[in-house]
Amino acid sequence: MDPCPFVRLIVESLALKLPQATRPAGSGVHPSTTPCFCKIRVKNFPSQIALLPLCSSGSDQSPDSTGSSAGFHLDSALLRRLSGKPLALRMSVYTGRMGRTCGVSSGKLLGRVQVMILFDGAESRPNVFQNGWMKLGNEPSKPSARLHLVVRSEPDPRFVFQFGGEPECSPVVFQIQGTIRQPVFSCKFSADRNSRSRSLPSDFNSNNNRGWMRSFSTERERPGRERKGWMIMIHDLSGSPVAAASMITPFVPSPGSDRVSRSNPGAWLILRPHGNSVSSWKAWGRLEAWRERGSIDGLGYKFELVTDNGPTSGIPIAESTMNIKKGGQFCIDSRIMRDSAMSSWLPLRGFVMGSTVEGEGKVSKPLVQVGVQHVTCMADAALFVALSAAIDLSMDACRLFSHKLRKELCHDEQDSFL
Repeated sequence: MDPCPFVRLIVESLALKLPQATRPAGSGVHPSTTPCFCKIRVKNFPSQIALLPLCSSGSDQSPDSTGSSAGFHLDSALLRRLSGKPLALRMSVYTGRMGRTCGVSSGKLLGRVQVMILFDGAESRPNVFQNGWMKLGNEPSKPSARLHLVVRSEPDPRFVFQFGGEPECSPVVFQIQGTIRQPVFSCKFSADRNSRSRSLPSDFNSNNNRGWMRSFSTERERPGRERKGWMIMIHDLSGSPVAAASMITPFVPSPGSDRVSRSNPGAWLILRPHGNSVSSWKAWGRLEAWRERGSIDGLGYKFELVTDNGPTSGIPIAESTMNIKKGGQFCIDSRIMRDSAMSSWLPLRGFVMGSTVEGEGKVSKPLVQVGVQHVTCMADAALFVALSAAIDLSMDACRLFSHKLRKELCHDEQDSFL
């Protein structure tokens, strides 16, 4: 099982040094509290925004590298197109607060810098393209702000998988290597609204697992107003089960509404084989999902690793929201989580996984990327495939209850459409 070459472009160690003449003055204003930020642009990528801490004008010491940063992921196809061609990374620096007021940007442009990047050989070795201070102004005789940044790349190989169809249609999962698509897993989806225990393997109700059952699930029996019992099993090519995603907490609408709320989310367990028995399983992760309210509805989710210390000691490693209509990317990446309160708990480093999720009502064949450092065998990869199926199915599970589901997700004809 060979990985695909990826390269991660990293922009870090960001800091700003303002000339004395441009420092704001007045009551209650201090340079250390002045909001400054930059917009980072790379062609063919969405722009990113990073906060800029201010440094003393008398110090040339490099800032802390653990501050705000940005990252861009380049796949093998893009690396081939860029071979021998420089790529421009452009940064625009602003003072003031981020956002817009009455349709006008709130920040004041201080200046711009540009770093040219060549990725030749970047798939096999790390590179540093910029490390130090850069002047924002173009007039040598005038004092100008200076921006400190480190721009570097590092190899980030990944295994790439894609579902051959929608997860609820029990598709084959292929590993992708360039133009080669090789089947590596098969999926089996099932749904049984009449039995909550059906959503778990047969021996998950044994004495060793009853504590998990009580803690992870809740009794919310509302006939006709819940989605429960969904399960997807991942099998290797020999037909042996290697991972599973099981809906442990039903998806039900909050009182007086037709949507799954954040205060009462549905949940999945991601399971891996445990022991010698083919029917013995152990919880590896737990995924919660709900439908966020707002001007644009969003699918909210939270994923945590399950530990041996019990169900209340899970380690959260991903939490975000994606657009219900457009879909998005489910991602576990320590650099993304670094600025959050979860950062100190992360047991995983670097890029862990990413999975595409199509918007509500669209045909979805999830594309899954997994960092090579997190895969030691096919069973490890299968866990991430099961997780990607669970987040994709959560888009359907969080569909408004005033809308019907497709027939593969239901056993009652009146609840489905063809």
